[in-house]
Amino acid sequence: MFNPLFKNRNEAGMVLGMELAKLDILNPLILALPRGGVVIGNQVAQILECDLDIVVARKIGAPNQEEYGIGAISEDGISLFNPELGEDYDFDSPEVLAIINREKKELKRRVEHYRRGRALPNLINRHVIVVDDGLATGVTAAAAANFLRKLQPKSLKLAIPVGPKHPGVLVEELFDEIICLAEPDPFSGVGLWYRDFTQVEDHEVMRIIDEHHPPGHLPEALFV
Repeated sequence: MFNPLFKNRNEAGMVLGMELAKLDILNPLILALPRGGVVIGNQVAQILECDLDIVVARKIGAPNQEEYGIGAISEDGISLFNPELGEDYDFDSPEVLAIINREKKELKRRVEHYRRGRALPNLINRHVIVVDDGLATGVTAAAAANFLRKLQPKSLKLAIPVGPKHPGVLVEELFDEIICLAEPDPFSGVGLWYRDFTQVEDHEVMRIIDEHHPPGHLPEALFV
């Protein structure tokens, strides 16, 4: 029997925001992973009184077990795979390549839909905090970090309400710091630690993002 740690994403985001406020980070930028991370990020940005935007990455699920992430794809079209699974999966197999192509299309749709034509903010010399509602295999957050590193932030942190004690080598290497409120053992998935883990829909993501940003221009070069 698992006892939920958080009532819902809004509560988790408030608690996470209060924890991040203790770090006294100068002018941070919150980049939330849609969809659930946007609800978390909204609460964090309100508490820190800072900017909120999104960064999109899509999980590459294992063939015939697509809930299990073996890798992820980021906004620049680069696929990142979990090196610890190299002997278990053929990352160049037709099945995996078909999943990648499908996820590329969904990633492009989400960026275009959620940003309404805006570009990512300038990250050079900014303290960037990537936020999600939890960490499972960690490959999606790692793919986002791999992409964001190229945009030269001053620091890159990952902040989540709940995750495993050992987030994986990719996450640990690509982020400067990981802030995680709870690391239950056994972990057994993100949703178990929320009383209400209802799927966040597109319209809720759009409502939150539209509250923070006017329309702008998104360079096509982000897509492959």
